[in-house]
Amino acid sequence: MNDDPTAGSGSDRAREQQRSLVLALKGAELTLEELWMSYFTMGGDAGCLEIDAYLHGLGGLPTLDRDILAHAVNERLDQLAWTKRATYSRTVRGTEPESAPLAALVALLDGAHQAAPEQLPALAAVAGHALGVHIDMYLVDYDERYLHLVRAPSGTCEHAATVEVLDVDTTLPGRAFRLVQTLPSHVADRPRLWVPLLDGSERLGVLDIQVEDPSDLYDPGLRVQCRWMSRLLGHLVTAMTGFGDTLDRARLTTARTPNAELIWSMLPPLTAGVDNFVISGVVEPRHDLNGDAFDYALSDTTAQLIVIDAVGHDPSSGLIAATALAAYRSARHAGHGLFEQARVIDQTIADQFGHGQFATAVLAELNMSTGRLRYINAGHPEPMIMRGGRIVKPLSGGHRLPLGLGNAELTVAEEVLQPDDWLVLYTDGITEARDDEGTFFGEERLTDFLRREAAAGYPPPETARRLINAVLTHQHGTLQDDATVLLAHWTNPGNLSP
Repeated sequence: MNDDPTAGSGSDRAREQQRSLVLALKGAELTLEELWMSYFTMGGDAGCLEIDAYLHGLGGLPTLDRDILAHAVNERLDQLAWTKRATYSRTVRGTEPESAPLAALVALLDGAHQAAPEQLPALAAVAGHALGVHIDMYLVDYDERYLHLVRAPSGTCEHAATVEVLDVDTTLPGRAFRLVQTLPSHVADRPRLWVPLLDGSERLGVLDIQVEDPSDLYDPGLRVQCRWMSRLLGHLVTAMTGFGDTLDRARLTTARTPNAELIWSMLPPLTAGVDNFVISGVVEPRHDLNGDAFDYALSDTTAQLIVIDAVGHDPSSGLIAATALAAYRSARHAGHGLFEQARVIDQTIADQFGHGQFATAVLAELNMSTGRLRYINAGHPEPMIMRGGRIVKPLSGGHRLPLGLGNAELTVAEEVLQPDDWLVLYTDGITEARDDEGTFFGEERLTDFLRREAAAGYPPPETARRLINAVLTHQHGTLQDDATVLLAHWTNPGNLSP
């Protein structure tokens, strides 16, 4: 069963491996028992006496067991920073990245391990150095109006950006953010690429990629590498925001009320996409929410979504909305369909808040393959379907009482979407927004806005952002009620983008 290290083909290498292991073991400061235990936990099955015999040149071990022993010793040496290593029976893969792009990504991944959120800009700069560029990171505020430079704790960097706040609507970086496009910039101080910072489909800001040679701005390889960097940094921004406040503060231009914090803590990413479906939502005002909320769940086969508007304009409405979201997720996670989801939300609100408290809502479920849409409307504004740049119909079925007022009659309505259709869900804070003269924003203005946006070719997240801004402009910057929009775009599953 055991190989003799002195016999047969490869015997010289086997003897050298045994000698290197003995030498490395001296630096590893491991007893025989500690070495065997480490070897055993890695999958080795030779006994402690067999290992002892091998170390003293009195017996052999199979190739795999020799390599497991070498790895056990080398892991210990890595902890001790010992220079000599035990050799393996074959040539092993290198541990250091050989290419600049891989080195940049590894630097970012390794550096982010247990790093505090405020260290992320510095880690991005280190990763950029491996690519031969300098990286500054801008995060968009939660109002999606400005891009804010996020600095390392020292507050300085070798190529410090001169502008710390950039307007989303009027600047080139803002355009890169709005259209999710990488855009070059020829400026006096330094040529640069503005690269959208993304976590999946969600827009988080832009990266300022500064290069030495202007010709690099049109290097397709560099652009691809920067896109990789953007996606990894975007994931890290989202992950680190979950356990620290530094990145969140950079995006908060106005302190949130406790009600708003409650709702925001429960919202999913504002934008997400899978294959042939993209969904994007905005809730406004983002610092003082009361009863508006939305949620969704996406899979390869199904999109499930809900928009909620709880009664009232006080802290209790936020509690109702949060309770409705929790009940919806509970039913959805249990695998229940629309009928049971509505029943669970209805019963939960009634049990928690008593008679007279309720929330209007639309619950919907889309089959990703066929476009079959099933939905329930619990006292909410009717959703709309946009096709070919115009609103073709409201979804007028599936009506029932608002959630919390009892089940009563309940019908699940159906509609079949066509490829490239948009599904538009919103709360009454959109259509009932009034200007100083009492004029409503209204459904006509809403449909006209959506028609113009579709003609301009804006994607769902930018359309949602622009719609909320239009509603705010109509009310001269001050909302009388929460305003929420949820836009979903379904494309032909047979013609997916690569």
